[in-house]
Amino acid sequence: MESFSSKSLALQAEKKLLSKMAGRSVVHLFIDETSSEVLDELYRVSKEYTHSRPQAQRVIKDLIKVAVKVAVLHRNGSFGPSELDLATRFRQKLRQGAMTALSFGEVDFTFEAAVLASLLNECRDTLLELVQHHLTPKSQGRIRHVFDHFSDPGLLTALYGPGFTQHLGKICDGLRKLLDEGKL
Repeated sequence: MESFSSKSLALQAEKKLLSKMAGRSVVHLFIDETSSEVLDELYRVSKEYTHSRPQAQRVIKDLIKVAVKVAVLHRNGSFGPSELDLATRFRQKLRQGAMTALSFGEVDFTFEAAVLASLLNECRDTLLELVQHHLTPKSQGRIRHVFDHFSDPGLLTALYGPGFTQHLGKICDGLRKLLDEGKL
């Protein structure tokens, strides 16, 4: 007997469609205004650090695609009990990373690139484990691309250095607001 699932087909179509439309209008369906502002600031940091507009756009576009796809999977109840545990662990690690980033931004001379990079790498590994049966290798590559980019010790050191103070302040303000509102 042929196995056919309209729900599975609809989910695949939804993920495909949303990945093609990872622009500002679709982002607002899944990402709130504060998150959007943080993403915009991360784009500016990436652009200044890499001196490459296309590279900065690619990493943010990949981040948005991954966020949207994971949101669609979660909303459609695609994760089993063990995967929901992984999702909880991912959220806790991401929250810990955000609080650590805030702490480093607010308390002078406490920044350690290795600590933040390690937290981001743990987030990457947990997210990859969560989506391994749900997303294509290409989408998993996007996850690696995003986390490897932002966990680069050079980028982190530059972000917490004197040349990026304004960007760091805006990112920290956004992270604080997301944490306070329980969205992160």
